[in-house]
Amino acid sequence: MANASPVECAVLRQGRGCFLQLRTKRILATSLFAITWIATVGYGLGALFQNENAPGPVGKASQEWTSTQIVRATDRPTLVMLAHPHCPCTRASIGELAQIMARLRGRVAAYVLLVKPKTAGRDWEDTDLRRSAEAIPGVRVLFDLNGAEARHFGVETSGHTLLFDADGRQLFSGGITASRGHAGDNAGERALVALVNRETPALIRTRVFGCSLANRSETKPPVLCLK
Repeated sequence: MANASPVECAVLRQGRGCFLQLRTKRILATSLFAITWIATVGYGLGALFQNENAPGPVGKASQEWTSTQIVRATDRPTLVMLAHPHCPCTRASIGELAQIMARLRGRVAAYVLLVKPKTAGRDWEDTDLRRSAEAIPGVRVLFDLNGAEARHFGVETSGHTLLFDADGRQLFSGGITASRGHAGDNAGERALVALVNRETPALIRTRVFGCSLANRSETKPPVLCLK
């Protein structure tokens, strides 16, 4: 630089300036990409969390026994779960039902009613959810043609569980998972066990997480659980 001409010095200064500008642009572009990526991931996680914790409609569940398909037990409480056989969220509800039945050891009569449209084929019944429900000792699985029983009971969301006493009075109405598709300890499970054991639960109404049962005659399975 000491022996460089004024022209050479100007060129070198210009080169350094261009290099610094290019470096600054790269840093800004990288930072912008990182900020955009973090925001996108945060939005996705937020949407997922919101969906997991968004309950379905509970409807106006009947306060008295209304089934035309099930013979209610008169010597013990009767539990009924209304479900969509293709609802992914209801797998967790079936898992919780298995835990409940293991704890109650035959002190409750239990049914799972799976909605089935009249026009559905045999493949409609061929689901892991149905097989899981049938594998629970003490649970009887029946199909609810066009959702007639769901309408009688006044429920709208898959996984909605009802408990009636021996006289047909409703003791509990709600879901038995804490969020969509997540098994584990929850208020609904504790309430059912307490009621069958003739104890006072903290709650007798809980939120229900699952697919809608509204379009009961629709043969297209739900793709995902909706609010």
